[in-house]
Amino acid sequence: MTQHGHSNGDDVASGSLAVTYLLNQYPAVSHSFIRTEILALERLGVRVERLAMRGWENTVVDPLDAAERERTRYVLEGGPAPLLKALLRVVFSRPGPFLQALKHAWTLSRGAERSFLHHLIYLAEACLVLEWVETGSGAHHVHAHFGSNAATVAFLVKSLGGPPFSFTVHGPEEFDKPHQLKLGVKVRDASFVAAITSFCRSQLFRWSRLSDWEKIRVVHCALDPRINATPPQPLPQDFGVLCVGRLCEQKGQVLLIEAIRLLRDRGTPIPLILAGDGEMRKQLEEAIQAAELAELITITGWVNADEVRELLDRSSALVLPSFAEGLPVVIMEAMSRARPVVTTAIAGIPELVRHGVDGLIVPAGDAEAFADAMAAMSCLSRERLAEMGAAARERVLARHFDTVEAAKLASLFQQSFSGLLSPQHDVPVS
Repeated sequence: MTQHGHSNGDDVASGSLAVTYLLNQYPAVSHSFIRTEILALERLGVRVERLAMRGWENTVVDPLDAAERERTRYVLEGGPAPLLKALLRVVFSRPGPFLQALKHAWTLSRGAERSFLHHLIYLAEACLVLEWVETGSGAHHVHAHFGSNAATVAFLVKSLGGPPFSFTVHGPEEFDKPHQLKLGVKVRDASFVAAITSFCRSQLFRWSRLSDWEKIRVVHCALDPRINATPPQPLPQDFGVLCVGRLCEQKGQVLLIEAIRLLRDRGTPIPLILAGDGEMRKQLEEAIQAAELAELITITGWVNADEVRELLDRSSALVLPSFAEGLPVVIMEAMSRARPVVTTAIAGIPELVRHGVDGLIVPAGDAEAFADAMAAMSCLSRERLAEMGAAARERVLARHFDTVEAAKLASLFQQSFSGLLSPQHDVPVS
């Protein structure tokens, strides 16, 4: 296997481009889009090495996630000893790059949520990752998802003399603390940064130098091909809605329960399935009981990709009252199953969902507006709902096809390896 530093452009051109994906937790229930992206890259001939900090003990319900866990190497699985040994080997084998990486770790720790000690641990992790890359996959490039600790480790791997790196930014968490995460510093030293929406790219523009804007590219999250393993089913006769997502504050399910209560009190009861689990499940169950909505609202717990498809096919529309998002994968999945969407006008959602065409968009945080939108959709004929669903399906398949989006990334990886996307190295990290 070709090691980094000894490969050439012919390796990439011949279809043997090797990329290391560096992730915080993998696989994860809410990060199926990463798995979809990796598998699509491999179908295009890119060799992908999976490295993750954690995830070897994660509970997985999806067979593909179980297979991915077997293919993933875990940085922290062996405890602190391998990290310390790797750090000492790098200190003695390449002292100059190590001192440079140590300086960068200090810079990244200033004003961060995590202390300099944590960043020293990230540096030790980077030392081990560097050894694995150079003695294993020989990756031409390291790519991280999210702008947090995995991107920090990828940054430090490069500082130690490893391959160039990039990362994908999703939001909204990164945009809650851009200074603590040093997003601008990471963008500056990355070969490129993938933003999943134009809105996401605009937020990165806020924290980056103008000279770095060109390297921030939009690469959409891709649909899991299994969501379209069977043709979309006709709409059900009786109107009912589905909400899929982690049960947490930012998804706004509490507001959705209030909207269902308002509709019930108006004499327009609409059945709702809440598919998912999470830290707010108990509170949501209590809210359902307090509002006497147990006959209208059902919580399923975690569901896999096949179960999501089945639930969508049994529903008339997807509802998602989120307060903060990147671009929810479940909206893409619902649209691909020809289901219209009722959702909020935040982040990248309006880039995909067209009000009155693919669904209805309402202000975030407004239970009455959400209730009004669901009531309006419930009054539409099945023919009109089917028209909206067909428009939604056509739009999402055009914008989020896995092979197309993976090809964008593969091209950026290859350009990075060829030096066409190299960052400006003469500017110190600060």
